[in-house]
Amino acid sequence: MKIGRGELFSGRLFLILLMAFTILPFISIFLTALHPSGTVPSGFSWPEDPQWGNFVEAFKVANMAKMLSSSAFIVIAVVPVSLVIATMAAFAIGLLRIPGSRILLMLFVFGLTLPFGGIIVPLYYLERAIGIYNTRLAIVLPLIGLYMPFSVFWMRAHFINMPSEITEAALIDGASTWDLFWQIHRPLARAPMTSLGILMSVWTWNQFLLALVLVEDPSQRTMAGALGAFQGHYATDVPLLCAGTILILVPTLIIFVLFQRQIITALLQGSVKG
Repeated sequence: MKIGRGELFSGRLFLILLMAFTILPFISIFLTALHPSGTVPSGFSWPEDPQWGNFVEAFKVANMAKMLSSSAFIVIAVVPVSLVIATMAAFAIGLLRIPGSRILLMLFVFGLTLPFGGIIVPLYYLERAIGIYNTRLAIVLPLIGLYMPFSVFWMRAHFINMPSEITEAALIDGASTWDLFWQIHRPLARAPMTSLGILMSVWTWNQFLLALVLVEDPSQRTMAGALGAFQGHYATDVPLLCAGTILILVPTLIIFVLFQRQIITALLQGSVKG
């Protein structure tokens, strides 16, 4: 069906407005970060004497060197484990159709409805009881569990759409269940696994609520969680706060630039019916 000029124009106009609505807040934060420390800028004004040193000062004040290492550790601890567990579970539910797979799938779908904020209080008391409160494990373990519903549902969409002839041919050749998963279907699932890994890495890096509530030591938090403590100490210094915000956003922006094709694939993958 041919798209009319009016529809094409309105679509492009909507995308331009949406892009402006998304970018303008970042521009405002960046311009504010260049103003002298202690001032309260208004509007989109370029300072007469840009204070690029605010970024250096924010990096030192928030001790972001430790934040970077802490966030990297949490991402490395969460993402690979979540990928392995979710892929194996999705393989069993979506392709092997193990007994009770429909019930398991419904449980995972139910898990998608649970908000992080709704379980933060039980997590707090549970982690204090088992002795992992105020450690990186207090963030790592809940995130692995909280990512499972979406991750399993995501990977199941791939496995359930795989041609059955591939599995049948492998079984005829004598492949075991493990061989079927590791040697045949795991390589074929590389694209959705990569996309899911990128999404979980970004989500983990930007995790704010769990890091703020379950960890008191800022050096054990994620970069986004450290922003809460930074804001509490320097809430009146708006330029310094904005500079810290920009520094926290930079790694995520770099990931989006480097892996934009995979991220687009990730967003489109969610539309696959299973």
